[in-house]
Amino acid sequence: MTRDAIRLSIPNMISLARLLAVPVTVWFVIHDAMLAAFWIFAIACVSDAVDGFIAKRFNAETVLGGYLDPIADKALLVSVFLTLGVAGYIETWLVILVVFRDALIVCGAYLFQLVYQKLTMQPLVISKVNTAFQFILAATVMGTKGYEVDGAIYIQFLVYIVAITTLLSGAAYVMVWSRNAAAMESGS
Repeated sequence: MTRDAIRLSIPNMISLARLLAVPVTVWFVIHDAMLAAFWIFAIACVSDAVDGFIAKRFNAETVLGGYLDPIADKALLVSVFLTLGVAGYIETWLVILVVFRDALIVCGAYLFQLVYQKLTMQPLVISKVNTAFQFILAATVMGTKGYEVDGAIYIQFLVYIVAITTLLSGAAYVMVWSRNAAAMESGS
């Protein structure tokens, strides 16, 4: 393997490791090992920033990485939110909202590609903000439970921030795709 091939694959390997952290984190939450779940999740969150930094800084962005990174993020967040919801750590309505938004984005992207065959995914700023707050909320829940700290006020605040940014992000994607579909239909 050449130096360039190794360099190009490091961000993808980090994303793959984040994907592999999903079942481990879920297992720890299910078995009420919240401190271990917190640390695995925290490392996975940091890895998201690290792989992006390496890919951009060393011009190591790849097509595979363009898919693998968001898949790893979504798998981690959706799995953790579902597990925390089932375990009673996050309110059910928020879990439904978060999962529905992600399903809406995936189904909308698939439908747009199916109909127009010209999908280009560009994450919106509000979507990045939403993802960041989802990571923060999940980490706060696991961290406060793991360290047995009362963080109820912070968690409640983050629940509302996640709910608002989730709604705004979902609506923004629907508006962008609707505008793009209207432009395609009119031939612009």
